[in-house]
Amino acid sequence: MKVFYSEVHRKHAPSFEVFDGGLRVPYLENPDRIDQILNALRTTDWAEVFEPKDFGLAPIYAVHDKDYVDFLAGCWNEWLESEAQDKSTLLPATFALRRQPHIPTSLLGRAGYYIMDLSACIVGGTYQAALTSANCALNAAETVASGDRVAFALCRPPGHHAGKDYAGGYCYINNASVAANWLSSNGKVALLDIDYHSGNGTQDIFYERNDVLTISIHADPNFEYPYYAGYASETGAGIGLGFHKNLPLKKGTDDTRYLSALEEALYLIRSFEPKYLVVSAGMDIYADDPLGTIQITTDGIREIGKRISFLRLPTVIVMEGGYNNGALGKNIVSFLGEF
Repeated sequence: MKVFYSEVHRKHAPSFEVFDGGLRVPYLENPDRIDQILNALRTTDWAEVFEPKDFGLAPIYAVHDKDYVDFLAGCWNEWLESEAQDKSTLLPATFALRRQPHIPTSLLGRAGYYIMDLSACIVGGTYQAALTSANCALNAAETVASGDRVAFALCRPPGHHAGKDYAGGYCYINNASVAANWLSSNGKVALLDIDYHSGNGTQDIFYERNDVLTISIHADPNFEYPYYAGYASETGAGIGLGFHKNLPLKKGTDDTRYLSALEEALYLIRSFEPKYLVVSAGMDIYADDPLGTIQITTDGIREIGKRISFLRLPTVIVMEGGYNNGALGKNIVSFLGEF
């Protein structure tokens, strides 16, 4: 299995995030996550690691608004030239109510418009790392389009919370959506998100399209981030009506209940008859993840991988969340090994 990975992710290493209720904590989405996965992959006899090539900005602009991407590209230098007292990290103090979508000219005003929470911290290497992460997904997509059965994009930062014109939840460019959109020029694509949190950004990007079926299995947003998206009633709009499916889960969901939701998702994918499958693979569904409230075991994660692999579709697997670093390598290898 080809694995696409770049050391550039290390350039994105915020020292803190502001957690629920205002608590300042060390950044959970840190480079050690990827080190643990790489170490586990190197113990296998099937993983081959490749450096991604650069696809340029066109595939990014095809998914994200250009003004938003331009903000990501230039905001750090603006921040360094500002009068801020602490220039270690760019975070906004206010957030836009999109009912009144005026984009201000000030840097902090634009940051509040283009960033939806206090975990999408921007530092000097964020933009470069996010672009390279997207290129990992594009290289995996190209590999599958060229005939490989499966490829793994070891993306960091992750992507599924990034919408058309906003960052959030550690995500800046929606890697899985960039890959799915790129593949869609060759045929229908199903994008299955198994991360613990709703793929709100992916939902935003494809909500009015019928050539990419999007399905997200996640903790109920009534009690879990991102709170405002991921409800069962959200099923697409316009020509995309019926081409988005949210499967929210209760706290304490175990392997059996999760696999039941997965079977519903797999039935929808089979009915859609896609040419390609993209999987947003978040390992924060694991029972001992610090950000999770559901109880999926490593054996359950392996079974999830097995059942998805039974679709026998050309598959791009994109790394998303997972914050129990000690178990992360074991869990992702258990999942990938079924392919």
